[in-house]
Amino acid sequence: MSHFTNPEADVDRFRFRLGIAAICVLLAFGLLLGRFIWLQVIQHDFYQTRAEDNRIALIPIVPNRGVITDRNGVVLAHNYSAFTLEITPSQAGDLEATIDALAEVIDIQPKDRKRFKRLLDEAKNFESIPIRTRLTDGEVAKFAAHRYRFPGVEVKARLFRQYPLGAIASHAIGYIGRITERDLKWIEESEKQANYKGTDHVGKTGLEQHYEFELHGETGYEEVEIDAGGRALRSLKRIPPVSGNNLALTLDAKLQEITEQAFGDRKGSLVAIDPQTGGILALVSTPTYDPNLFVDGITPDNWKELNEHPSKPMVNRAINGAYPPGSTFKPFMALAALELGKRTPNQAISDPGYFTFGNHTFRDDKKGGHGSVDMYKSIVHSCDTYYYMLANDMGIDNISKFMGSLGLGQRTGVDLGKDDSGESKGVLPSQEWKKQRFKKPEQQKWYAGETISIGIGQGYNAYTPIQLAQATATVANNGVMFRPHLVRYLIDTKTGEKRQVEPKPIRDLQLKQSNVDVIRRAMVGVNKEGTGARAFAGAPYEAAGKTGTAQVFSLKGAQYKEGSTKKELRDHALFIAYAPADNPKIALAVLVENGGFGAQSAAPIARMVIDYYLLGKLPGGAAPEDPAAIEEDPEE
Repeated sequence: MSHFTNPEADVDRFRFRLGIAAICVLLAFGLLLGRFIWLQVIQHDFYQTRAEDNRIALIPIVPNRGVITDRNGVVLAHNYSAFTLEITPSQAGDLEATIDALAEVIDIQPKDRKRFKRLLDEAKNFESIPIRTRLTDGEVAKFAAHRYRFPGVEVKARLFRQYPLGAIASHAIGYIGRITERDLKWIEESEKQANYKGTDHVGKTGLEQHYEFELHGETGYEEVEIDAGGRALRSLKRIPPVSGNNLALTLDAKLQEITEQAFGDRKGSLVAIDPQTGGILALVSTPTYDPNLFVDGITPDNWKELNEHPSKPMVNRAINGAYPPGSTFKPFMALAALELGKRTPNQAISDPGYFTFGNHTFRDDKKGGHGSVDMYKSIVHSCDTYYYMLANDMGIDNISKFMGSLGLGQRTGVDLGKDDSGESKGVLPSQEWKKQRFKKPEQQKWYAGETISIGIGQGYNAYTPIQLAQATATVANNGVMFRPHLVRYLIDTKTGEKRQVEPKPIRDLQLKQSNVDVIRRAMVGVNKEGTGARAFAGAPYEAAGKTGTAQVFSLKGAQYKEGSTKKELRDHALFIAYAPADNPKIALAVLVENGGFGAQSAAPIARMVIDYYLLGKLPGGAAPEDPAAIEEDPEE
């Protein structure tokens, strides 16, 4: 069978197919050209930036943290550089296998693994986490030889904070620790996050936290060209960091050390202030702790020991502890009575040894009473009955208003911690306070009988040692009050300029000088012939003071016997003082928890501290207690 073809039709068909193919090719080239224009022209800047990012790494350079020194230039906090071995979890693969392999090259202890695991949980947003710190030169060289085996592991030079005096002044200086989510939020709220690239530690407490943004400095940057594997090839540009500002304190490190030694193993606090400036000379809270424990991340065992210790060494008693002031309240009550016209200096009462109000009898500590008592005698011999009557005459709101003007029951604004939330307000009782404090209507009413014990520093009264020190300094300074502060000036590390913290009075109480003189004479009398006389016997200077003893629990009519009372239920001992009496250079408040009588354990500490500050007299150790003060000062 023959087969016929049409050549013309075949040619047309071929031409049609060829045209379709040509159109497809043109379309394909058009698409390629369009894509080329999109990538190379329209998206040029975007892809150029991406390419630069892949080629160039911007590495933050953490600045040196500012140094903290005391008033005499003694270094309290500084930095040193050391090598650390760090792992970037996202690049290291199997972390356990990596650490096991590293342990064959570098000594890695179980505590290092625990810390790494904890830091991994806490700081998951950060690029690298240390598995070992403070590598020796030999360890650095050894790892360098095995570097190729460990992707995501590298040796870095890091700055470490150090507190050369260890536990001394730790509650004032504070410590630094790794940044947490809460810290990040604080930094972001302060709009400082851009300056914290690469920073992994911030101040956690004390001055380290309060002056965090001054101490931190300005972060620098280095532009580095990298290869496809992320390894640095060469440095392109470097903007050096600026070190943080240095802090020069009003605190005297030697005075601080002597004061801490004076407490021995007793719990308590002492705050010493220059009454003419408000500069804090010593801020003690015992027991204390070593802030160096926190620099690398505190171990669980150390944290448990500090956190669960019955003496609570992490609590800053100077600003967080609120205690009844006991009889140290009496000079302030007497000053209030003079200013409000409720008493004259020579106006005397007859003290039978008790005061009866309604159906309740408030007893004086001295059986049979003190006889005729004027204002001077009431302070020198600490007569309770005088102040029972005075409180009743003044009324709770007058007492509250005057004590508030002395700063009692208010945060002082001392430059410690992130804000003033770390400082206790204490309790300054008033009718309004009670309404706010209690929910039930029957509990909100203030009863006149509650005012009586307020007069001797008991009842609802509760103040911090720093508040008592500030009030004492204000009396010593004739009614002019300064904010207690620890920083004397800041030093700009870039310019060397000193930024002075000018001591400006925050309040002038406009007290009558004659009234202040009455109180000051009586407080001198305390240390000459009253309850503080034994502690200040033979002092070559004249000091003013007042002892205080505060009940920890209600006796409910029973007689207090120290020997048969559990130690944790024994009275707190207090003492306020300033010296020299005619031109005060130091004012202080001492608290010894469960220390018994103020003259017994608190006054000897004050004597030791003032002796050193005014005379340079170095003590041999802890201040001895004076048990005889109990027998000789039964009115206390």
